Amino acid sequence: MSNSKNIKNRLQLGKFKLDKLLEVTKGINNNIPQAELYNIYKQVLIDELNIGKLLLYTFDGKEWNQELCFGTVCSIINAEKDLLSIKEIVSTHSLNNANLIDFDVIIPVFHKSNPLAYLLIGDFADEKIEVSPIIKHLTFIQTFTNIIIVAIENKRLYKNSIKQIAIEKEMELASEMQAMLFPNQLPNNNEIEVDAKYLPHHMVGGDYYDFVQLNRDEFAFCIADVSGKGVPAALIMSNFQASFRALVKRTTSLSELVTELNENILATAKREKFITAFIGKYNCLTRNLQFINAGHNPPFLLIGHKFTELDEGCTIIGMFNRLPSVTEKNIYIPKESILMCYTDGINEQVNKDKVEFGVEPLKQAILLHKEDSLNVVINGILNKLENFKSGEEFSDDIALLGIRFK
Repeated sequence: MSNSKNIKNRLQLGKFKLDKLLEVTKGINNNIPQAELYNIYKQVLIDELNIGKLLLYTFDGKEWNQELCFGTVCSIINAEKDLLSIKEIVSTHSLNNANLIDFDVIIPVFHKSNPLAYLLIGDFADEKIEVSPIIKHLTFIQTFTNIIIVAIENKRLYKNSIKQIAIEKEMELASEMQAMLFPNQLPNNNEIEVDAKYLPHHMVGGDYYDFVQLNRDEFAFCIADVSGKGVPAALIMSNFQASFRALVKRTTSLSELVTELNENILATAKREKFITAFIGKYNCLTRNLQFINAGHNPPFLLIGHKFTELDEGCTIIGMFNRLPSVTEKNIYIPKESILMCYTDGINEQVNKDKVEFGVEPLKQAILLHKEDSLNVVINGILNKLENFKSGEEFSDDIALLGIRFK
């Protein structure tokens, strides 16, 4: 009779465990909230299996959190110090750790080699660890815990993927908005030919070029580079672009222009970002180029077969309350001269041997294609850079602005 009762009890217990596994699996399929999954979990382990002590630690992708605590002092265990070395189910009595002595068994949950959770349990109906209750429940508890934790981890990963998709969409929109800051069309007429290229390191970046027609005979242009990368640099650059376009049409002096740009960026960036820039103004009738180099890579002016670096001007923009000194330079531009402005994403690009590209290959490409269109010249520079880095990632934003004075 006793044997028949034991068989009946075991069958009932087996059915109970199977029902709970089916219940939680159905709940997962119906996408029930995480809190509800944990409520089922607690009910089974504490109310049905009579576990006296329980601690559950989970990893949220960034840090370990104490998710459930029952029948014991909470927050006594440091997951990283006390648990991460445990790779399989273990009795705490085999571990020399006073922080774990309140429990009997530790059950780790892994995904491949990455730990997702640790369950600490003790006091199985006041039985010792060696007796049958813990033995007969342990496999079920391990399976049940794995199902719950993996389901919650999948929820977390799904939410993260949704957030990532949203971020990517926002970045795509930001990239489209930033593209609108650049000139829609660049001139190619009897007096000048202008071409440019911008390659952000991320979807948005801090490099910038611009071309503004001031009147029939004059135009202004600029190339600039904000310290840093990504969204913060792009926001500062959009402010710089708005300031440049507003000021360049009402300020005849480039010195005044640079001084006001410095004040605007200083007020916006609070010295957390600075900008290097090359700003020029050209008169097609007098062939006079007026420029200020504000700490930027000196553009190359090719006259015949000789290069001149345009490096005079002032220090960087957005770092000092007052620019220490500003030098405004004027030079005469002979016919068929080429001016090539660029940002440091080109010359500072390294290859697999950590050697920088430098400026000589850039000069070589200009010389090689100087009779061709500026589009061919710029693509020649970028092709040289691509061959040089040989598979290495671009390390910074890249901008090129070329002007041929016909």
